[in-house]
Amino acid sequence: MPQSLARILVHVVFSTQNREPVLNSGVRNGLFPYCAAVLNENGCSALAVGGVEDHMHLLFALGRTATVCKVVEMVKTSSSKWVKRQGEELAAFYWQGGYGAFSVSPTHAQTVVRYIARQEIHHRTRSFQDEFRGLLRRYSLDFEEERVWE
Repeated sequence: MPQSLARILVHVVFSTQNREPVLNSGVRNGLFPYCAAVLNENGCSALAVGGVEDHMHLLFALGRTATVCKVVEMVKTSSSKWVKRQGEELAAFYWQGGYGAFSVSPTHAQTVVRYIARQEIHHRTRSFQDEFRGLLRRYSLDFEEERVWE
């Protein structure tokens, strides 16, 4: 076959450093489109970007030659710099060191898009930690509780 083709959808979740609730709605309104643009400009089509004060969700089609690790590093580095420029109170902003990445079947993509769009409603009754633990369990990922939150 002369052409290489791929369609791999990835749902990535990461939080602010120490899960600090610093991403107010004003920051999020600019941050989410910014992250979508970073993904799109780097060959990873953004399907959804969202989150709340202390974490973000990305759903994107992984570029054919990209790795999840490099894409997440690029988005986190670029967006961290963007956030720091949004005000003095955000000058010390950082994302947590790690992330969760989960494969998504194309047949379930719209469900994940809706899930990401409803983050504010979802987190009225569920903490980020409970949400993340649920994702880890759903995807059968072994994890050490104390290391997940470092």
